[in-house]
Amino acid sequence: MNVHWQGVIPALTTPFDANDRVDQGFLNDHARWVVEHGCTGLVPIGSLGESATLSSAEKRRVLEVCVAAVGDRVPIIPGIAALSTAEAVALAKDAKAIGCSGLMVLPPYVYSTDWREMKAHVRTVIAATDLPCMLYNNPVAYKTDFLPAHIAELARELPNLQAVKESSTDVRRTTAIRALLGGRVNVLCGVDDAIVEAIGAGALGWIAGLVNAFPAESVALYRAAVDGDDEDAFALYRWFLPLLRMDTVPKFVQLIKLAQERVGMGSGRVRAPRLPLAGDELREANAVIDEALAARPALDALTTKRVVIA
Repeated sequence: MNVHWQGVIPALTTPFDANDRVDQGFLNDHARWVVEHGCTGLVPIGSLGESATLSSAEKRRVLEVCVAAVGDRVPIIPGIAALSTAEAVALAKDAKAIGCSGLMVLPPYVYSTDWREMKAHVRTVIAATDLPCMLYNNPVAYKTDFLPAHIAELARELPNLQAVKESSTDVRRTTAIRALLGGRVNVLCGVDDAIVEAIGAGALGWIAGLVNAFPAESVALYRAAVDGDDEDAFALYRWFLPLLRMDTVPKFVQLIKLAQERVGMGSGRVRAPRLPLAGDELREANAVIDEALAARPALDALTTKRVVIA
C-alpha cells in the first residue's frame, strides 16, 4: 500500500471497554467507519491514541486490528514514540512486520534537548526500516522543535522521509518548509483549527482529531479548502471551529472521545492518569457539542465526494 501523504488522515483514538482493555471490536468498526467517509489513511497509537498508556503488546494488537480492518484500502501509519531510541526502533520494526504502510516518527517521550541528540534519535528510527516516514513536529507538546532547516537536513540524508506533520501552530512553517524543500516532502497540518490556513499555505494533508467523531464534515471541509471553494469552506469552518478547538487544549483526548460518545461512535472512556471530564468542564464541553449538533450542516451532496489521490 503506497502512502501519498494527502487527504484527511485521522489520528485515531484507542477505545477501551468497561474493564480498561482495548476494545478491539469497536476499533475495527471505527476504522472502517472513518474510511467509508473518505479518510485516506489512519494514524493509530499517537498522542490522541493514548500511546504512552499502552503496553507494547497492546500497541501491536491495535496495529494488527487496523491493518486487518482497512489496511488493504488505506495506509496504516502508526505513531512511533518511546522513552528510548531502542524501544522506538523495536516498535518501528514491529509495525513493518505487522503490515503497516508507513510511520509517523516522534521525538522521545520526556527527554528534549539539542538538535544533535534529537536528530540522532529520529534519524535512527527513520532509518530502522525502509517504510516511508512522516516526522512529527509538535514543540508545544513535546518541547522539541524541528525547524525547517532541521527537516531539510534530515530529508537530504534519508530518502524515506517523505512528509512532516506540522503542529507548531504557526502556518508560516508550512511556507518555510516548502521554500526550502519544494515538493521533496509533503506538509500535513497537525492542528485541527488551522486546516484552512495551512492548505492555503501549501499543506497537502490533515492529521485530524475531531474527524474521529465527524468524518463527513472533516472530509467536506478539506475538500472545499483544497478545491478553492472559499464560501463553502469558511461556512463549514465557522460551524466546525468550536469543535476543532477541542483538539488544542491539554484534555483533547477526553474532549474528542466525549464528542465520539455524543455522536454514537465511541465512549468517553480514557486510561489513567486521564479521567473522564466532570463538573463544569463536562457541562461546558457538552454545551459546545449541543450547539454544534443543533446547527449541524446538511452534507448530503458533499459526503458523496471522496478525496481522489492521483
